[in-house]
Amino acid sequence: MFVLNVEAAIYKDDKWLMIRRSEKEEHAGGGLAFVGGQVDQEGFSYDILERSLKREVFEEVGIEVEVEQYVNSSSFVTDKGEHVVDIVFLCRYVSGEAFAKSVDEVDDVYWLTQEELMEQTGLPDFLMRNLEMAFDKRR
Repeated sequence: MFVLNVEAAIYKDDKWLMIRRSEKEEHAGGGLAFVGGQVDQEGFSYDILERSLKREVFEEVGIEVEVEQYVNSSSFVTDKGEHVVDIVFLCRYVSGEAFAKSVDEVDDVYWLTQEELMEQTGLPDFLMRNLEMAFDKRR
């Protein structure tokens, strides 16, 4: 059984929204990341990935986004041994002021240009790959 996770590569003009994950997080605490989270079980429903992503974005950073297109999917295993399928979507900022709304999940928010993101050191390979794919989808 997999945990299903969705992430938002959010752009606004020439900047991308990234969060610093809370140190309280069991997985990748303190790391730079896209906004996202687990998809809840709903039984029979439509657009569950997109709705879940919009909900997670609003809960974590307080903004509204439009989900535009699929970027990438991957899988990984958490430190606790949970198998996760992760799906990244390209999202356009719509409204609101981004802030660390969910303090248990987010320590800080940053709007960074593509150049600033590519200059970051120590980013995990999977994040760099997802960033590059999001940049390509946006072009």
